[in-house]
Amino acid sequence: MKLISTILAASALLLGGNTMAAEKPEIVLVHGAFADASVWQGVTAKLKADGYQVTTINMPGRPSAPQAPDQVSLDLYKTTVLKALEKSTKPVVLVGHSFAGITISAVAEAAPEKVKTLVYVAAYLPRNGESLLSLAQQDPDAKIGPHLQINKEKGMAVVEYAARADLFANDGPAQLRAVLPDLIVDEPLAPLATPVPLSADRFGKVDKAYVHTTLDQVISPALQTTMVTATPVRFEATLKTGHLPFLINPNGLAEAIEQASK
Repeated sequence: MKLISTILAASALLLGGNTMAAEKPEIVLVHGAFADASVWQGVTAKLKADGYQVTTINMPGRPSAPQAPDQVSLDLYKTTVLKALEKSTKPVVLVGHSFAGITISAVAEAAPEKVKTLVYVAAYLPRNGESLLSLAQQDPDAKIGPHLQINKEKGMAVVEYAARADLFANDGPAQLRAVLPDLIVDEPLAPLATPVPLSADRFGKVDKAYVHTTLDQVISPALQTTMVTATPVRFEATLKTGHLPFLINPNGLAEAIEQASK
């Protein structure tokens, strides 16, 4: 009888552990402009090691997900994420970096029941009718403006090659700064200027968190604070990095996302 009791107790512990792991929400990672899903590799590894199911999404209009620029829109970005969420059986933690703050906000407006928490990572946190362009115009401390080249003929926004390391990896080691310029991709123009419609009874009711980056030169710390003041969030974390915390401090970012997901 003692042996049977011991086995039953051990089984209960195992089942309890599995139940706890199963209760962890799925985390969906959405990259921002001038990037693709490969930027999340370090964060994904940490999250998976900690027992989370992780999905990364490639936005259309870049080499990893080719699409003609004139066919790329904010609505297409939103639809791309919504299609990925169709596989999820429970609300997810939807994480967006930089421009993807606009994208995940549009997704939450369209399907708030699909989202447990929105996590903005050094991201634009819009109010109704705002766009990346309108928010960037409110950010005099950002350094990217003079180095952003608009190719209207091709319908693409391009970051000046020589400025990429200083803008995106100002806090990075020499090895990262050396390779980063070739990792930055061109971005379709149209989504960057498209306002996102948001309502209080849909987007407004979705749980939100923000991860600040104190050395950021693309979305300044000042604008990050201003946006969170305008749209309060439940949870905030701060990382001492530039605009790419997933490359500089992936474990720290993963831990912040995990805290936000609770």
